[in-house]
Amino acid sequence: MSKRLVNFLWLVALALGGAVYVVKSKQGAQTRGSVKRAGGQTLFEKFPASEVASVAIGGADGGVHVVKKNGKWTVVERDGYPANPTAIHDLLRTVEALKVVDGIEAGPAYAARFGMDEASAKAEERGTTVTFADAAGKELAKLSVGKTIGDEAAANPLTGGGAAGRFVRNHADESGIYKTSEMFASLSGDPKRWLAEDFIQVQKPVAVTVTRPGSDEPAWKLTREHEEAEFELDGAKPDEKVDSAALAPFKSLFSFARFSDVVSADEVAKRAEPDQKRSAVIGTVEGFTYTLGITPAKPAEKKADSSGPDEKTYFLTVKVDAALPKERKKAADEKPEDTKTHDDAFAQRLKELQDKLAQEKAFEGRTFEVSQWTLDALLKDRAAFLKKDAPASPAGPAAAPRSLPPGFMPMPGQR
Repeated sequence: MSKRLVNFLWLVALALGGAVYVVKSKQGAQTRGSVKRAGGQTLFEKFPASEVASVAIGGADGGVHVVKKNGKWTVVERDGYPANPTAIHDLLRTVEALKVVDGIEAGPAYAARFGMDEASAKAEERGTTVTFADAAGKELAKLSVGKTIGDEAAANPLTGGGAAGRFVRNHADESGIYKTSEMFASLSGDPKRWLAEDFIQVQKPVAVTVTRPGSDEPAWKLTREHEEAEFELDGAKPDEKVDSAALAPFKSLFSFARFSDVVSADEVAKRAEPDQKRSAVIGTVEGFTYTLGITPAKPAEKKADSSGPDEKTYFLTVKVDAALPKERKKAADEKPEDTKTHDDAFAQRLKELQDKLAQEKAFEGRTFEVSQWTLDALLKDRAAFLKKDAPASPAGPAAAPRSLPPGFMPMPGQR
């Protein structure tokens, strides 16, 4: 092949490469120019986060509505139970700052390809739709979150490559579907995911009484003189040895209590096992008394795609009372210069206890679903607090006589 022909072929190749580059550049420019939002811009030109008073989240697994009433967020599907304000504010901030990585020229008719088919009953096809409204119910914005970019990129030539993230759609923008790096890991249409997490916090317990299942008769009672003392089993007989290790968990009883859901009266009637109900009364050093109703719950109905064993749960009701001191008792040897310091500390602690009582009173009248682990200490039988006698060692077979060499005479006492 001559040198002139080689040069000619190189020129042809360069020309073709340049032509391809120009065509693709124009196509890319046309695609980017046809969508309203470009990479680096926020999905919403102006998201009115401060005006949002209602958020509706829907998906294949159901939906939830959280609304603001009297300045506080509540969950409609849980009879107006307080919502988690942090979770809602995080969602609003995320949507307000949501940035576009890239835009794809695809109208609403193509939404199903990106996992945002609102008519589908399958989670991977349906995606999640979030509608924001103001206090008057006027829609402010509507967002759909679809498939992860990594899952769709290989299957759909329209998407191209890209970093992990989600496809999103602004329903007011019909120019395209957008890529974003946000994964929306906490976005869910499950109402219990949006409930406020505050719950009773038992501090410094000194008395615990639990009844037998299905009876008002006490099964056992634990007491101690003060918060530093060890718990003792009330009515322990002289021949009963109490296992102090088994009583130790009661020092921190309900210190970190959590519930998994708030249950309606209809759900309680359907799933409760009332014949196994028991109650517990817990008293504290500072005058709080917690009366708990504990009822085993039948497993909830499983969804078609759920699997695995059912976790044992219980329905829990709460009643809280407190006999708070009205004034401080002065020590006999208290110095006058210390009185104000002690009085101020007393007043501050009393205010904290009054606020705590008001907060925990709000849990009355509700039924909470909790794990068995949360109530494990209260579900024990009285025998669980007693030491078990070590089993006697079984008598072994009689030792076989030792054989002696022939002609060997045993020593006295030797066999």
